Order: sequence, then structure tokens, then C-alpha cells
Amino acid sequence: MQNYPKHYCGVFGIYGHPNAAELSYYGLYALQHRGQESAGIVTSDGRQFREHKGMGLVSQIFNGQVLHDLVGKMAVGHTRYSTTGSSNIRNAQPLTGNCMRGQIAVAHNGNLTNASALRDELEAKGVMFQTTVDSEVILNLLAQPVADGHDNHLVNVVRRIEGAFSLVIMTESEIIGVRDPHGFRPLSIGKVDDAWVLSSETCAFDLIHAKFVRDVEPGEIVIINKDGLHSIQAYPEQTRRAFCMFEYVYFARPDSTIAGRNVYKVRVEMGRQLAREYPVDADLVIPVPDSGVYASLGYAEESGIHYEMAFIRNHYVGRSFLQPSQLIRDFNVRVKLNLIGELVQGKRVIIVDDSIVRGTTCKARVKTLKEAGAKEVHVRVSCPPHMNPCVYGIDFPDRNKLMAANHSVDAIRDYLNADSLHYLSVDGMVKATGLPKENFCLACWDGNYPVPYDPATDKEIIERRRSRVETLRDSFAKDGKQITLL
Repeated sequence: MQNYPKHYCGVFGIYGHPNAAELSYYGLYALQHRGQESAGIVTSDGRQFREHKGMGLVSQIFNGQVLHDLVGKMAVGHTRYSTTGSSNIRNAQPLTGNCMRGQIAVAHNGNLTNASALRDELEAKGVMFQTTVDSEVILNLLAQPVADGHDNHLVNVVRRIEGAFSLVIMTESEIIGVRDPHGFRPLSIGKVDDAWVLSSETCAFDLIHAKFVRDVEPGEIVIINKDGLHSIQAYPEQTRRAFCMFEYVYFARPDSTIAGRNVYKVRVEMGRQLAREYPVDADLVIPVPDSGVYASLGYAEESGIHYEMAFIRNHYVGRSFLQPSQLIRDFNVRVKLNLIGELVQGKRVIIVDDSIVRGTTCKARVKTLKEAGAKEVHVRVSCPPHMNPCVYGIDFPDRNKLMAANHSVDAIRDYLNADSLHYLSVDGMVKATGLPKENFCLACWDGNYPVPYDPATDKEIIERRRSRVETLRDSFAKDGKQITLL
């Protein structure tokens, strides 16, 4: 069972390169950590869209022939983990559509908090949805006729959607990047030769030898076409920034730079800060690979305690066709990380990880260390206790499944069977970034949600929609027909 929070999505776009599909492939390859369920690329030659999507990893979905057939100098790509909408090929992105303005492709990273209300409104107008993802709401809003005849339709659509969204949109003549007014999710601009590139993270630029230009600002729309890059601020009034702190803690690749801060350096500094706040006499600092590696380096450097990679990660773990049995009772634990027991025998050990969500994985690590003969096991976590679910696109579970939301630190320590347990403070975590506290969304720790979200409203709309479907199904059944609806 996966006990780390899962990623949301990665988006990529390129304008004006003869090998747009190939560069998009490499871009998505670099963003694979942001989603491993499905991926897709849509290209345009200015007249026709061509697309290829599939389930699985980027390297499994695309090959040389597929990329050769994706003709065009423009492309938009997406790699997905399902936060809203189930995991199937129908929900794979980018989503495409035809409307009076021509063809549109949309790739979305984030989660809309008003998706149910907007979907309900569109369905009432007769709009039919082909997927269960909130991204299709954006596509259908873009496809709607312009009521007032003005050319600011894109701005109006962006202002209507709420929550977390970084978008890469492709039309027949341009690539568009959009970032929500709070800046929850990252989105950066780069250039390779004379071509413009958009990417969730700068690590994708490094792989394709693109030069980082700047970040897309919160609330900004960048339109890239034959005339270059044009910027629009979609929101006349400045909104508080709320960048997702968990990008620095866990999600972003350590070789990416976000808001001028290298992620690797921030994580090392989080470890240093953790050592300052919660020192302990010990013989060894070890990380949980790969999530705790950088914070544990910082902890070791600050404390002066010896550092060892005692847990060895198996990088070739796939899904086993055999269910673990009593023959190997702790298969799920040892198949991913195996301990070099002689490194910890008789030692006082500090184990560092970036988060404890449900606690079961950490408990197994502590047990493994003590069975190997560790004299003491001290757990240090490089972010505060998770108290609240995320509604902006991270797969944090319901509050009743979050360990820290339902148990004290002492109770969690007892559950883990650790000799001590301490979490990095919120202020210490923020300090490690070197950025102002008001720049971040810290809702999963402090419960302060920057965009209001009412799950009761969503539930009411979903129930009303289900009622309409059931009424329609009953009507068909009376006529001896069957209907299957998503």
C-alpha cells in the first residue's frame, strides 16, 4: 500500500520547433514523477491536430514511429495521476475538442474547487461530458459561444474557474499558458533555439537544453504565437499568493528551481532546521530513500552526526502477480527498501523522512531497524504533522485517515515504537525556503484554505446529477431500452 501522498500532474507545451513531439516526449519524461498513470501528446501543424495517449509510463506509451506521426511545430503534453476522475484512458490528457473557434487541446495541473457547480451548469445547457475529470469543464467553457461578442473570452473563462490550475492550452495557431491567481501550481517559461517552451518544472528544460526565461506569474496568461510572447494579467486586483509548500517538501524534483529557489537546497535547509529544532544524541543519520535523502543530509551536516545510506532502494519494483503470503510476511516493506543491518547494529539511529501521512510505512521502517539490532531509533520528519486533506490536487486522504489529525505526537511515537518523534515546525519549514510565509498555501498543516471549498455543495450537486441519470435510466427501461452512463 502506498503511504506517501501521490502526485497530481505535469504539463508541457512547445511552440515553433520542427521536432515538437520529440521534445515534448523528453519533457514529459522529465516530469514523469508528477504522474505515472497516463500520458499524452497532441501536436498541430497549423491545420490538423494529431494525438496519442495511453495508460502507463511515458516510455511505454510512445515510440519512434508514434512520435514520427505526431507532425507539427506545436505540441502540448501531459502526464497524469488521477486526483479528480478515475484512472482510465478516457480521462487521459490532453483533452481535445472542436468548436466554432477551431480545435482546442487542454492540459491541466491542479484541481478545481467549483468543478461540480460549473459542470452542473453546463449539463443544464445540454453540454455532454465524455470524461469524469474537472479539466473537461475548462475545455467546454472555452468552447462556449461568446455572448457579448468581445475577444476576452479566455480571460472570462479563467476568471470563472476556481481552485488550483496551471494550464497549457493549444489552438490551431498558438500555445497558451495560464496560472491561477494564487499560484498554487508551478509553471515556467523557457526557450530552446527560437522555440518557446512551457513546463511544470524547470528540470524538463535541462533535459532538452532549453534556457529558463521566467516563471508564469500567478493570475497571468501568456499567449505564444508567430508574434512572440504576449502577457495578460487576468485579475485586475492582486490576490494573495498561495504556492503549494509541498512542492518544496516532496513533489518537485530536486533539480528544479521554483520561485528562484533550488528545491535540493531548500530540502537540505529543512533538514538543517530540523536538527536545530530537535537535536538528539545519536551515532547515525539515515534517510528513507528517496524522499528523505536531502533533509537527512542537512540534518547530518548541521548536527555533525555520521550519515549512511543504510536503506537501499530497489529501483525496479513493479506490480507483483503474486500476493504476499506468510512466506514473506513483510514483502511490501522489503521489496522497495532493504536495510544493510550491520550498519545500524548496536547504534543509536536517527531516521529522516519528509512526511508521515498514515504512519504504516514509517512503523515498518522502525521495526526493521530494531530487528536489525539498532539500540535506539529516533524519527525526524522534515515537515509539520499533516492535519487536513488537500482540495487543490494532492492525494492527501480524508482527515479521518491522517495519522496526525487523530493522534497526538506522543501517541504516534508509541504507535511507531520509536524512541522519539519530532516534526519540523511550520515556521522552520517556511524559513528554509527564504520566502515570506504569506506566499504559501499551508492548508494541510494549518487548515487555512486560500480558496473556500464546501464539500456539502459538491455532494448536493453530485446527488442531483445522479438523480437525473436515474430518472433517464428509468425512462429508457420502461421502453425496454438500456442506457449506460459514466
